[in-house]
Amino acid sequence: MPEYDKLVRDRIPEIVEKNDQRPEIHVADAEEYTDRLAAKLREESREFADSGEFEELADVLEVVYAILDHRERTLEDLEAVRREKRSVRGGFADGIVLECVEESPESAEGYPEDVEE
Repeated sequence: MPEYDKLVRDRIPEIVEKNDQRPEIHVADAEEYTDRLAAKLREESREFADSGEFEELADVLEVVYAILDHRERTLEDLEAVRREKRSVRGGFADGIVLECVEESPESAEGYPEDVEE
């Protein structure tokens, strides 16, 4: 019997049963669900990065929606944070790649530590 041990979409057990198979499942508690959502986000992000398929990006967004719901936040909350970060640091539209930062003796702050992706 294949083992998966990962968070799956809500209808997967039903789909498995329709294929005359018996899924073994449990419902994650809040702490486990938080961890499983983070792992699922990494998984789906990797799949999108590897394939570039638009459908995989939709899977990433589905996980983002689940995280928002679990944290009792809204897409509008997330969008407000995104807009604020964009207004301060910009977006990624220009394709700028930071290769290095030459420090000057007068530089009091360590810019690379302040850089957020």
